[in-house]
Parts: sequence; structure tokens; C-alpha cells
Amino acid sequence: MIVQQLINGLSLGSIYALIALGYTLVYGTLRFINFAHGDVFMLGAFFGFYFNQFFLNVLGVSGPLSHLAVCVLAMVCCGGVGILIERLAYRPLRRQPKLTMLITAIGVSLFLEYGGQWLFGADPKPFPALIPDVPWLETPQMVLSTGPAIVMVVAMGLLLMLYTVVFHTKMGRAMRAVASNPKAASLMGVNPDYVIGFTFALGSVLAGAAGLLYASLYPSINPMMGIFPGLKAFVAAVVGGIGHMGGAVLGGFLIGLLETFVTGYLSPIYRDAITFGCLIVILVVKPSGLLGKSSIEKV
Repeated sequence: MIVQQLINGLSLGSIYALIALGYTLVYGTLRFINFAHGDVFMLGAFFGFYFNQFFLNVLGVSGPLSHLAVCVLAMVCCGGVGILIERLAYRPLRRQPKLTMLITAIGVSLFLEYGGQWLFGADPKPFPALIPDVPWLETPQMVLSTGPAIVMVVAMGLLLMLYTVVFHTKMGRAMRAVASNPKAASLMGVNPDYVIGFTFALGSVLAGAAGLLYASLYPSINPMMGIFPGLKAFVAAVVGGIGHMGGAVLGGFLIGLLETFVTGYLSPIYRDAITFGCLIVILVVKPSGLLGKSSIEKV
């Protein structure tokens, strides 16, 4: 039983880690929270749903390669949505107070949620089985299937790719330079607008992938599905240390494991309370997060 809960917790935590990294990338670059990020997660699931219908009903293609193409196309579309959001909603307000951008982010989130209800319909839709979920170990106490394991492996692969991009590419150095000092970076020939747009695209690609993986584990999607996973991923980012990539991953796994074990051994009604209670404890005990560093602001 505990092994099954551990695998389920790690697979859910890896999804939270992917979403939390989007929050962390944007915060590290612009120092504000993109509350529309959870709704890009929702769009990833819907892009996957409609691309799969196109491949199946229009092209008459189905199989592992078409499923892979669906996932890649959905992630690319989410990256485009992220660029569009940054260009239209956030870039004109970049010199305004952070509170202005925060309110705008909430407005963009509501626009995506209710626009999704108008465009996709408010009724839940069954998500196709893009990831095979076959039991590979069955006992009277537990059933271990391939779905959570595949989700965890795919998520870890994406995390490794993100690490490579940020720490071993020229664009990654530019991202870190803009996050550290945008004025100095621009004087050294870095285009901050281009780097920030790329950061939004990268975070949105991860959110889209998380939406696909989440919908594969819980195959029912609706336009409001991004609210709670987005909030819990934000909690994960804060618990691990907002702005710290390793902290976002650590926080995602901790929240995923905490939720799964509370649901399995206590009751599902305590799941959300425990998650947000953890946020309160971290903010009281260590506001910078588990891996974050406290900074002194000069007045």
C-alpha cells in the first residue's frame, strides 16, 4: 500500500513541480506572480483533447506516434499562448507598479477561465488515453500500473531538459543575467524583451505538458480545472523557495506526497486543508522557503 501511495505521490508531485517551475521562472525574471499560469495548464489539456480528435477523426490516425505528435503540438501551442499573454498583457505594464501587473494577471486568469467556458463549453470532457495505463503488479492490497510511472518519467525528462536549457545554453545564461540585473544585461547586448518572452514560452510549455500529464491521470477536463492545481503549484513554489528552480521541484514533490498520503491514510476532505496549512507554516517559520535565501532590502 505504501509503495503505491509513494508512486502516486511522486507522479502527482512531478506535475506540480512542472507547473511550479513556470511560476519560478517568471518570478525570477520579473519579480511578480503570473496567476494566469494555472489556466495555461488547463489549455494544455484542451489542446491535447482537440488535437487528438483532429488526428483521429480527420486524419484517421491513432497510435503512439500520433499521441506523441498531439503532446508536442499542445505544448508548442501553450508556448505560443504564453508569448501572447506576455506581449499583450504584461509587457505594456512592465514599468508600472507590481500591484498593477498582479491585478492584470488575475484578470487574464479569469479571461482564460470564462473564455474557455464560452469556447469549449462548461461541461466536463473525457480525456483520451494518450498514456497507456496497464497494471503491471497486482496484489490484494495494491495495484501498480504503468500510468503514474510513465508520467513521472516524462516529467523528470522535461525537468532535465529545462535544467540543460537554463544552465548549459547561451539563452539560459541570458535568462540568468536578466534575472540578476536586467539593465546590466541590456548593456552587455542582451535583449530583455526577447529573453522575457522566451521565459514565458518555456514556462507555458511546461504548464502545457503538466496539463497533458494531469489529464492522463485524471481523464476528465473542464475550463476551471487549472484553478486548484495552479494554486497548489504556487504553494509548492513558495514552500520550496520562490525563484529557486530546485526549490520548485522539491516543493512540488513534497506537496504531491503530502496530498497523496493524507488522502490515502486520513481522508480526502483534509487534502486541500493540509496543503494550504503547509503554506501558512512555511510563511511563519521560513518565509523564504526551504531552499530560498533571505534578502535584505535597503530603503
